[in-house]
Amino acid sequence: MRPDLILASASPRRRDLLSQIGLTPDRIEQADIDEQPRPGELPRPCALRLATTKADTIAVRTATPALILAADTIVALGRRILPKAEDAQTARRCLAMLSGRRHTVITAVALTPSAGWPEGRASTRVVENTVTFSRLTDRQIDALIDAGDWSGKAGGYAIQGHAASFIRYLGGSHSAVMGLPLFETAQMLRGQKGQWPEGTWLE
Repeated sequence: MRPDLILASASPRRRDLLSQIGLTPDRIEQADIDEQPRPGELPRPCALRLATTKADTIAVRTATPALILAADTIVALGRRILPKAEDAQTARRCLAMLSGRRHTVITAVALTPSAGWPEGRASTRVVENTVTFSRLTDRQIDALIDAGDWSGKAGGYAIQGHAASFIRYLGGSHSAVMGLPLFETAQMLRGQKGQWPEGTWLE
């Protein structure tokens, strides 16, 4: 019997991405951690810390055999971490900063065994991607704000949403920019050798 797969995220896009590689989480649990960057924290270490903390938070309270999959995505302009847009004003400010510029999208993934499954192995991956927006007019920014798919998104946009029509370059993994790098996630799961049902492609 394989351990349960717990997705430490309520994000519909991460569930949809997992379904693309034939996986459905046995459970979905939110870690409810403080996701604010620490003073002076750089983007890559911040993403890794948040993903690992989410997974560890669920792992320590899970007494049954399980693997906890967590991820965190950060949008950065150089060393500056852009916020998750919780209101239109923040989204507008982020889009204005990203207009005509190249930025980095960093997604960290953590796979952590639960307290009830000491045989499991913890692993992490960090994927960095380069994204460039075309120069946005005020009217285009207004249209993106009106579309509403900026809500809760790092940097104030969703690459799978209306902003895609203004992205002129993406270097790296499209799924990672969405919030879960599928190649790296599958490799991490395959690394849990012998823990998947016989005959499945993750075996």
